[in-house]
Order: sequence, then C-alpha cells, then structure tokens
Amino acid sequence: MIKITLPDGSIKEHQNGITPIEVAKEISEGLARNVISATFNDETVESSTPLTQDGSLVLHTWKDKEGKKAFWHSTSHVVAQALEELYPGIKLTIGPAIENGFYYDVDFGEQSISEKDFPTIEKKALEIARGKHDYKMRSVSKAEALSYYKEQDNEYKVELIENLEDGTITFCDHSTFTDLCRGGHIPNTSIIKAIKILSVAGAYWRGDENNKQLTRVYGISFPKQKELTEYLELLEEAKKRDHRKLGKELELFTFSQKVGQGLPLWLPKGAALRERLEQFLKKAQKKAGYEMVVTPHIGQKELYVTSGHYAKYGEDSFQPINTPKEDEEFLLKPMNCPHHCEIYNSSPFSYKDLPKRYAEFGTVYRYEQSGELHGLTRVRGFTQDDAHIFCTPDQLNDEFKNVIDLSLYVLNSLGFENFTAQVSVRDLDKPEKYIGDADNWEKAEQAIINAAEEKGLDFVIESGEAAFYGPKLDFMVKDALGRQWQLGTIQVDYNLPERFDLTYKGSDNELHRPIMIHRAPFGSLERFVAILLEHTRGNFPLWLIPTQAIVLPVSEKHEKYAEKVLNSLENHEIRALIDNRNETVGKKIREAELKKIPFMLIVGEQEEQAETISVRRHGGEDFGSISLSEFSDLVSTEINSTLKSF
Repeated sequence: MIKITLPDGSIKEHQNGITPIEVAKEISEGLARNVISATFNDETVESSTPLTQDGSLVLHTWKDKEGKKAFWHSTSHVVAQALEELYPGIKLTIGPAIENGFYYDVDFGEQSISEKDFPTIEKKALEIARGKHDYKMRSVSKAEALSYYKEQDNEYKVELIENLEDGTITFCDHSTFTDLCRGGHIPNTSIIKAIKILSVAGAYWRGDENNKQLTRVYGISFPKQKELTEYLELLEEAKKRDHRKLGKELELFTFSQKVGQGLPLWLPKGAALRERLEQFLKKAQKKAGYEMVVTPHIGQKELYVTSGHYAKYGEDSFQPINTPKEDEEFLLKPMNCPHHCEIYNSSPFSYKDLPKRYAEFGTVYRYEQSGELHGLTRVRGFTQDDAHIFCTPDQLNDEFKNVIDLSLYVLNSLGFENFTAQVSVRDLDKPEKYIGDADNWEKAEQAIINAAEEKGLDFVIESGEAAFYGPKLDFMVKDALGRQWQLGTIQVDYNLPERFDLTYKGSDNELHRPIMIHRAPFGSLERFVAILLEHTRGNFPLWLIPTQAIVLPVSEKHEKYAEKVLNSLENHEIRALIDNRNETVGKKIREAELKKIPFMLIVGEQEEQAETISVRRHGGEDFGSISLSEFSDLVSTEINSTLKSF
C-alpha cells in the first residue's frame, strides 16, 4: 500500500500502482470525468501513470492552469500529426503549451503555409481528435531514439536527444503519431472539441539568429466550441484595444527604423501624457518624503560589475562604449540602482538621518532580441519611475508598508481595481541564480510576507520569481479584458548595500549596513502607458487625457465666441482646443469621437447670445446647454472623484 496526500491535507492509503484517474474515481465519478492531468510530488504525470510510492497528488481539470497546459500541449501533438499528414516530408522540432494555447516549430523545407491553409489544418486536426486516441508514454533508450529520428532525417530531434541522458528519454504515441516528449497529456484526443490555428511566424531554431529560421504555427483549443467562439470574440476586442493601433490614432508615439528598433519617439500629445503621469507621482512622492535625483545615462563598466548587473545583462545587452583612453569602458545603464547607491555613498549618514528616499525618472537600456520587441510593452530604452529607500532594520516594515500604500494609490487613481499581489521568492533548488547570503534572503522574504499580511493584501507566494539580488512584491493587475499584467514592484535588497559597502552610524556609534528597498509603481512609463491604453481603450481618466474638451463652432461667424470659450476654459485649467475647420458640426463630432476627446462643446447663435455651451460627452451623452462655470464644476467633480489626494 502507498499513502497519497491530497491538496486539502487528507491522507489515504491506496494499492501500489493506482493511477491518478483511479484516485479521482474513488473521490467521485464527477471529478473523474473532469480530470485531464495530474501532478505527483511536484512532477507532471499522466492521469494513467501508476503511482508506486508515497506522495502528494494534485488532480487538474480544464479550469486549472496546469490542466490547460496539458490540454494545449496535447493539442500541439494532434496539430503536428495533421501537419505531417498534409505536408509530407516536414521536420517537427518542439511544440510546447504557452500562456494562451500552443505553438509548434516546423521546418517546412520547400513547402510553406499561409492563413488560407488554416481551415484545412483545423479540419484535419479535429478529424484526428475525434478518433479518441489515447496518449501513451513509453521510455526509449538513447540509441533507439537517435535511430528513430536519424531514419526520419530530423536533425533537430537528433540534436535534442544528444543533449539528453540515457534513461531519461520518453516518447509519446497517439494514433499513428510518435513524438519525443517529457509528458503531461490529457487522457485521449476526443476531449479536444475545438481547434483554431491563430497565426504563423518565423522563429530561429533554439532562438539563435545564427540557426535556420523555422515556421512557428500558433494555435489554441478548447473542450467546447462555445469557449473558442468567446475567445475569438475577445481577440477581436483585443485588436481594437491594441496600444500600437490606439497610439497611432491618438498621436501619442511612433517608431523610426532610422532611430532604431525598440526606441520609441514620444509625440507632443504623448509627451504631455507622460509629463502628467510624472507630475502625478512626483506630487505623491514629495508628500511621502522622497527626494528627486538625476543620474547619467551611462556609467563605467566597473559600476555594473560591482552591482552584478553586468553579469546579468552584460553579454546579452548593448556592448561597452570605448573612450579614447585605453582600457576605459562605459555601458548604457541597464538599471538606476547602482547610481543611487553611489549617491548614498557621497555622504556619511547616521541612524538619525535614515530613511533616505531617492527617486528618479531614469531611462535605462537593454538589448532585447528583435523578435521579442512589441510596441511599448517590450522596448530597448525605457524610463522607470525608480526609487530606492535606504533604511535601518527597524524601519523596514513601516517603509515597505508605506510603499504598498503609494502603489495602491497609483493603481486606484488610474482605474486598476482588479488586482492581486504576488510575493516572489527564491527557487531554493537553484541557488546559483541569486547573489547574496541565504540568511539575508530569508529575512528579506519574511519582511515582505509580514508587510503584505499587515496591509491585508490578497497575495500568493511564487517560488523562483525573485530578482537575482532580492525577493519582491509585484502587483498583478487584471485589465478590462481579464488579461493579467504585472504593474508595480517593490523589492527588499540586502545585497547591493553589501556590494557597494554602504554604511550608517548606529546609536552604538558603530557602522551598520542599511537595507535597500527598490520601488517602481508604474514599472516603466512605456509599458504602463501601453497597458493603460489597452485597459481604457484610449479613454483615459479625465485628469490625465491630453485634450479634455474641444470647442466646435457651428460656423465661421461663431469663431470669436469660440475663442472666448477657449480662454475661459484655460482660465479654469481645462485642456481644450478649437476645431475651426470649414466642416459640418456632425463631421467634427465624429472625428472628435474617434480621437476619444471626452467633451465636445458646440457653440452657435443661441449659445453665444446666452453665453452658454452645448455639451456632448464622448459616447453620445447630451448635457444640453449649460454655463461655462457649470461645465467647469462638472469637470472638477469628475476629476476629484477619480484623483484623490495622497
């Protein structure tokens, strides 16, 4: 007999060799019908895998993240089989599950596929799925595995197998199809009821630009056709909200091949938007006791060697800048924190001077691969709303909680109300990923957990997600489409103070190390604006939007009154402009709607005589004819309802 521990802590004895699906049946037939994969002792197993030792078992359904992963990985096998049958002679490489769906990288040789081929592939894959083929794992020797793929002339699988150890290699079979695979499948193909091929793209073998470019086939699948339909509707809405599309329409930012990939150019309206975001946070930071600093865009290579950033980013980032002086090298800064450490080091401090809170909107540079660049969400140059707090151990808890308050203020002011917190800690099995003393790591992790608990945050702990120098708390925000984004991060760091020999004089007259808190409520202005654009569909909060109102004179003879209205709006600090083109009011309204301008103020004969404005809201709400002071009150009320004082 073996002992199986379930997630609720219950332990039950079972016959040696029982399978996860049999355990599920003993719990309930309803559960067994829904179980599609399992995890045993933190390792992925099939629902039909015999369990031969004591351990912890987690059963997964379609509703679980791991269940979806197994479902989509299993579908990638079905799609791969369909591709082999439709395009004889192709060479398969890898086909993992991803956050939404799966992909398979394929060498099509002289053949190719395009969007017009997607329905044929989907039809063939569903035909295979309806065959109700079981997924069966089997161990093979290294020699057998190499022989199988050498016969197929598949150098990609051969390369993968050559890097595996004998005794660890498994194949997965279903129908007439066999693939090199570690496991993690649904019981059989019939569970897959809906398949959609989403796109194809180029992808270098193993992500190396020096290797051959393959065709990456992206797809997604569901256990019900209705769920696929809903997902495709969501995709269509996401296209309408794409920040690259909206950014162009609203004239916020652009890119230039001559300037360089991943280096955004902010247009006047976008620059004004950024400036308002900066001023919003600077105002709150000033109240919270931060001091603004400014640091250069470059630093000597040795600075980043000391901090550990060169080891982390150096080889894969922008290469060193050589000066006329021999052996002198500078780097574009990948992080602001080393510079802030040196600012702290410029003066001696006692415990009475702490905490010191240095803040900066500092631009940093990292050489992201061209294939990973995506609008403003993945760029090579970006501005962080960075701050670093240097404090004593006694101050750590309060300082961390104060940063949580500031982060929540930012999220609430910008309409992000649906979020959870994630405490990211080390992967204890991979200590080589991190720098610093294990005791300090434990203290830092516990400090974050304590602060999160005291603030009553809804949080989860994620192992292996910490930064290389310290644990962190991230705010995981859901946008209007239910997509999750990481916005805002707070990190506790014992390591950089050690590396930069930072000290303060304690009450005992001895020198001590300060603790460092890294904090960025926006994360980066580029990524934050992109997410905010998609969340709001360009309908920014009224306090933030570049143009709050547009004055629309009915005809040329009303332009003088329109100018008077504009001056009054400016006196009330309402950002407005006039559309005095020789166009109909109807056309002007339609164009103002497209530009997401919140208020359209129509002025004609009646308005001029009564010294009023006819107010129309973006989306069609009509406020009728009101005075300028009433409109000013309307704007102030809305702004004050969303933008509270910190």
